[in-house]
Amino acid sequence: MMINLLIILAGIVVAGYAILNYYPAFGGKHSEKRRSLYAKSPQYRNGKFVNHVHTSWDTSLSSMVSMIKDFLKGNSERRPGAPLPMATFEQPLQKGSATKVTWFGHSAFLLEIEGKTILFDPMFGKAPTPFPIRNQRYSRELPFKIEELPVVDAVVLSHDHYDHLDYGSIMKLKGKVKIYIVPLGVGAHLERWGISPEMIQEHDWWDELSFEGLQLACTPARHFSGRGLTDRNATLWCSWVIIGRETKVFFSGDGGYGPHFKEIGEKYGPFDLTLMECGQYDARWAAIHMLPEETVQAHQDVMGKLLIPVHWGAFTLSLHAWHDPVERAVRAAEESGVDIVTPRIGETFTVSLDDYPKSVWWRRSEGS
Repeated sequence: MMINLLIILAGIVVAGYAILNYYPAFGGKHSEKRRSLYAKSPQYRNGKFVNHVHTSWDTSLSSMVSMIKDFLKGNSERRPGAPLPMATFEQPLQKGSATKVTWFGHSAFLLEIEGKTILFDPMFGKAPTPFPIRNQRYSRELPFKIEELPVVDAVVLSHDHYDHLDYGSIMKLKGKVKIYIVPLGVGAHLERWGISPEMIQEHDWWDELSFEGLQLACTPARHFSGRGLTDRNATLWCSWVIIGRETKVFFSGDGGYGPHFKEIGEKYGPFDLTLMECGQYDARWAAIHMLPEETVQAHQDVMGKLLIPVHWGAFTLSLHAWHDPVERAVRAAEESGVDIVTPRIGETFTVSLDDYPKSVWWRRSEGS
């Protein structure tokens, strides 16, 4: 019996090793050459990327016990009681058209600016996990089929977590993307998935680049990274600045509130539009995911005009009610005099127009 038990345990170990090293969804590994290049970054210390301000979350015994109790207690409002309403997605614009944005749920959105189309964090999969069995997308489907998307000029990524970088989505987008613009280290995942290195640009914080007449900047965020058991903070996380001739846009990526927002605002603001993380938060891990009130404050710090709260409306990755992020953000925005935009999934709006989406569509979903 002991021999049989040892054989079973050995089999589990071997299977686990094989999955972690050969299952493509986990992404790529970094060579010594790549690590030596990353070592030149001010964000890279002792083989890992780091935040510049102290960033940790409460892992005390009492906090862990309270989180376990909250998870076990359950909450029927962590998911909507009915499929979410979606708009019919419009095809991208022709050159010379006004700047438009389409939100696809969570942090995925399409920016159409000065005739260019840029997809940000295009997580179009069913669930934010390498094994998509549970925690399915609220809307079940997307307002479009990936196969029907026209070629986009660029895919821009904020970091490598599964709810932002999805293996299946990247594979379906292959052949439809001209270039991938990513933070340091994330290119290794794309290369493993068959993306040519010539199509990938990796950037550090405060890097500035020109792209098809636009100016982009890779800017700081307060977060972390990793897709497996051994690659915590092996890649960088970031926010993004996009500057056109007439429009400036800021995307926060994921992260906690911090002084970097004011630094970004002072250097690149004011912004016509910000897409700010707002969801999957908890007071116990606020250092890595902003609370909705902090979302509004961060928008003000970067000197934004219109605010779209993102990182909600698709998956349950925290303990709050699914609609709580937007409710709290709207309330905080109204108290602060901030113009907040609340598009339905798949709804396109023009940044320069005053008639922007502000309906409370989420209240019409049964169970909210």
